[in-house]
Amino acid sequence: MSETVTAVQPDKAAMEKINLYTRRAYKPEEVYTFSVVLCDNEVDRDGECFTKETLEELAKLFVGKTGILDHEPTSKNQTARVFDAAVKEIPGKVTSLNEPYAQLTAQAYVPRNDGTKAFIESIESGIRKEVSVGCAVKKRVCSVCGAESCVHVPGKTYNGKRCVRILSGAADAYEFSFVAVPAQRAAGVVKKFSPRFEESE
Repeated sequence: MSETVTAVQPDKAAMEKINLYTRRAYKPEEVYTFSVVLCDNEVDRDGECFTKETLEELAKLFVGKTGILDHEPTSKNQTARVFDAAVKEIPGKVTSLNEPYAQLTAQAYVPRNDGTKAFIESIESGIRKEVSVGCAVKKRVCSVCGAESCVHVPGKTYNGKRCVRILSGAADAYEFSFVAVPAQRAAGVVKKFSPRFEESE
């Protein structure tokens, strides 16, 4: 994949979704919209991967979430907002685990004004294109033994089977961030797993 962020022209349907989050009705020329690959089901640099079902769940949770810089949760770092998201498969492409490749892609918007001009230019120039997501999952299951807690080390091979932590069950989506070095090769992901979520449920 050559890039994870691409500019798109908002149509009427997109503007209707965007204006659900604004205080007044914005016009297409007043916003900058872009498509961003948030994450996929390929094994990442941490030896973890989402299931396609989890990506589908995350797609619903990411709608309305904010885009920030470097996972710093401050209002001054808010740069964009997601107004739509969906999972799509790439025909003929499979993951390293021989699963049909799927990616979660979001549509986000930024208002056009003097304050956002530099940020928009950083996207247009290709400086900002790597992203990462902040989210929580319910389970991290070992691909070797199926346990949530075990001695198997992600990345190592046991009896011919590679150990990978399978992330399943989306618990929450917090934000997506523009980062310099993402964990996922196609987009980048920061994962947060909280066993207390299951206990509270």
